[in-house]
Amino acid sequence: MTTTGGAAESSPLSGYPLRSYDKLRYADTDRQGHVNNAVFSTFFETGRVELIQQLRQVAADPTKDFVIAKISIEYLKELLWPGEAEVGSRVIRVGTSSIIIEQLLTSEGLPHARAESVMVLTDTTTRRSTPLDDLSRSTLETLRGDVPPRD
Repeated sequence: MTTTGGAAESSPLSGYPLRSYDKLRYADTDRQGHVNNAVFSTFFETGRVELIQQLRQVAADPTKDFVIAKISIEYLKELLWPGEAEVGSRVIRVGTSSIIIEQLLTSEGLPHARAESVMVLTDTTTRRSTPLDDLSRSTLETLRGDVPPRD
């Protein structure tokens, strides 16, 4: 994963501080010859997991882990093999025990899909939500990118 974020950058991903990359595989295609919609979810997962791994490097706690509670994907343009997928990720909301992540999938500089995910921090023993600690919260705030806060 690459962390970037210059405001002068003209890419559709310029407001997304975290980037992940995946190679499009022939096996990702469907009967119509484009990348199957289920694979888009996998690309978004790569970005989410790398975001969480970055957080673990700062505020590691083996008794807590994030789980996905909700994901919505908006398909903007078909994606064709061969090529690469680049996903930009940013945190758009930090709650008491949850975060909302917004992601944009691009290929060759063009947007192909957008996703919004809710992830909840859970206690691995009780399997229930647990509040974010101050260090995790401040780290997540740095991953907002160029996005206005939501109410």
